[in-house]
Amino acid sequence: MDQAALVVGPSWVGDMLMSQALYRRMKQQNPERRIDVLAPDWCRAVLSRMPEIDNAIAMPVGHGSLQLGVRRELAKELKKNGYHQAFVLPNSLKSALVPWLAGIPRRIGWRGEMRYGLLNDLRVLDKQAFPLMVQRYAALAEAPLESAEQLPPILKPKLRIDNDGQQQALAQFNLVTDNAVAFCPGAEFGPAKRWPDYHYAALAAKLIAEGKQVWIFGSKKDHPVGEQIRQQLSPSEQAQCINLAGETSLEQAIDLLALADVAVSNDSGLMHMAAAVDTPLVALYGPTSPQHTPPLSDKAEVIRLIDGFIKIRKGDADQGYHQSMIDISPELAFQSLQKWLKG
Repeated sequence: MDQAALVVGPSWVGDMLMSQALYRRMKQQNPERRIDVLAPDWCRAVLSRMPEIDNAIAMPVGHGSLQLGVRRELAKELKKNGYHQAFVLPNSLKSALVPWLAGIPRRIGWRGEMRYGLLNDLRVLDKQAFPLMVQRYAALAEAPLESAEQLPPILKPKLRIDNDGQQQALAQFNLVTDNAVAFCPGAEFGPAKRWPDYHYAALAAKLIAEGKQVWIFGSKKDHPVGEQIRQQLSPSEQAQCINLAGETSLEQAIDLLALADVAVSNDSGLMHMAAAVDTPLVALYGPTSPQHTPPLSDKAEVIRLIDGFIKIRKGDADQGYHQSMIDISPELAFQSLQKWLKG
């Protein structure tokens, strides 16, 4: 298999979307290059919408688990594909094992947990020189660089939409496409990254009063916060606020997000997904910093009222919200939405 590359992908949807900058650059360098990505099951739906990816291979080992025997069997299968190089995006030692066990000749990645030998094209990361996660991914496609300023223009994430699937999802969930606003109120690792449910509810009421329909997206574990938002609305408002969290597949979420006039999101994988389908976006940041993982879109407005990065999973306020998120008022978010709202 000539010019075939294996990528050991990140474990989270948002990171996987940012990694598309690497795949797009690899295809730009060599359109004939085959790119296979080893990824957790929950990321494979996103990979299926990236035109650059030839094959998304399921990683049979759970996040953080070693299971050396399973990795060895996987490496034996992958060896048959004749990859000439591997890109290892996570920084853990475990993530570098499969390409090494598969005997892939060139194994590229940033220096991480004692990966000497496992990687033979080992890059030393200067975090100041490459502040953005997407820059760190894209840089691996190049010869070693001293700073992000030397990178070619970064190709932003861009997901393919399934038009037939889009129409089927609209019918399945009885959605109105005119003037829909997407809400993405969930976030991994606790409530500190979340805008409060009562702020989302206040914003939903304002939007519904103007004739908008609100679609709430997220995973199964985000369904309760979607219901908390809806329960703060009147019965007539609830009819125009549809909780799709945990109801759609990831593919359906991609297709429906692309139809929304605008999305309002916490710092989350869905935020990056909205950016990747070119939906205008108001991104709400608190403890986490947009200086590292901003939405990669020309149509995104970031609202953040503090500086710096705070490593925190739970805030001090009720329900664990962080004060910096509470301080972002529904009125401020509503004003930021105006430029993208129709009618």
